Amino acid sequence: MENESRLIYRMAFSSLKGMTRLMSDEIIARIGSEEEFFRLSSSQLSAALGMRNRMFDDAYRSSVLASARTEAAFVLSNNIRTIYHTDADYPARLLNCDDAPLMLFCLGSADLNPPIAISVVGTRHATPYGINFVERLIEELARKVSQPVTVISGLAFGIDIAAHRAALKAGLPTIAVLAHGLNTLYPAQHRSEAAAIVRSGGALVTEYTTAAAIHRGFFLARNRIVAGMADCVTVAESDIKGGAIVTAKLAQGYMRDVFALPGRISDRYSRGCNGLISANIAALVENAEDVIRLMSWPEKPETEAVQTTLFAELTPEEKRVVDYLTEHGEGRLNVMSVTLDINVGRLMSLLIDMEFKGLVLPFPGGIYHLA
Repeated sequence: MENESRLIYRMAFSSLKGMTRLMSDEIIARIGSEEEFFRLSSSQLSAALGMRNRMFDDAYRSSVLASARTEAAFVLSNNIRTIYHTDADYPARLLNCDDAPLMLFCLGSADLNPPIAISVVGTRHATPYGINFVERLIEELARKVSQPVTVISGLAFGIDIAAHRAALKAGLPTIAVLAHGLNTLYPAQHRSEAAAIVRSGGALVTEYTTAAAIHRGFFLARNRIVAGMADCVTVAESDIKGGAIVTAKLAQGYMRDVFALPGRISDRYSRGCNGLISANIAALVENAEDVIRLMSWPEKPETEAVQTTLFAELTPEEKRVVDYLTEHGEGRLNVMSVTLDINVGRLMSLLIDMEFKGLVLPFPGGIYHLA
C-alpha cells in the first residue's frame, strides 16, 4: 500500500503542467517529497518555494491527484513498469538530456540501459532502397557486434516498423517509443509486431498516461526519447522535413552520433539524408561496418569464412546479371539487355525470377540493384 501511495504521488507530480526535471529537483530539495507537494496548501507551497505558480492551485493539484489514482489502478492491473527519473533503472542516456520526462511507462522486460543501443528512424513512405538498408544494417549488427544491440524506433509505418521487424528477425531486443498511453496502439496495423516486441524481451515505452488524448504534437515530442535513449541515431530515408530530421537534430543537440544513408539527389526520400550529410549533422554510412567502425563497437572474433552456396545455385544467365550488378552497382533493363546480349523479354522474366529468389531489388525506371 505504501508503494502504491508513493507511485500515485510520483505519477501526479510528473504529470503537472510545465513540470521539468530542473524544477522538480528544486521543489523536492526544498519541501522533501512529492507527497508533501500535494499535502501542503497553495499558500504554504508559495511560502516554502518563494514564488507563486498556477500549478500550486489547490483544486488543480486535487484533480491531478485523482487522475493519478485512476492511472495507478490501470498500471498495476496491467503489469506496466513505471520508471521515475530518480529510479536506478531509468534510462541513464536519457537522464543526461535536459528535457527528459520525469516518468516513463513501460510494457515489456527490455533493459532500458543496454550496453549498446541504436535508434533507426526514417520516413513513413519508405522505398525498397531504405527498407533493404535497414534490414541489412540490423542483420549485420546482430552478426558482427559482440554484444546484443538494442534497436529503438517509433513503431510508425515505413522505416520504423522495418527496423522493429528486422530486430525481431535477428533476435535483437527492440524498444518502440509510443506517442500515446499504453491503453491503445497507433497505428493499429502494427499490433501484432507490438505484441511480438513484448514477448521477445523488448518493450513498449511512453511518457503519456491513458488519459492523454492522442495529439499530433506528441509524435514530435516522443522523438526526443528516441534520440536520447540511444548511443547513435541512423536516418535511413527522409524528405527535407519530417520527424526523422527532427530526431537527428535532437540527437546532435544531445551529443549523440548521427548517421544517414545517402541517396540520389533526384530521390525525394533521400533529400533529407543528403541534407544532413552536407550540413555535417550526420556521417555518411552505407552498411553496418561503417556504423561499427564509427562507434568503435566491439566485434565478434573473425571466423573462417564459410562459402555460401548462393552463387553455386545461380544459372549461367543469373550469374552474368549478378556479375554486372556487382560491377556497376545498378543496372537499367535496356542497357543490361544490350550489354549481356539477352533479349528484353527473356531478361525481364529472368529478373522477376531473381527478385522472387531475393537476389535483386526493382526500382522505378526499370532499374535493378542486388538485394
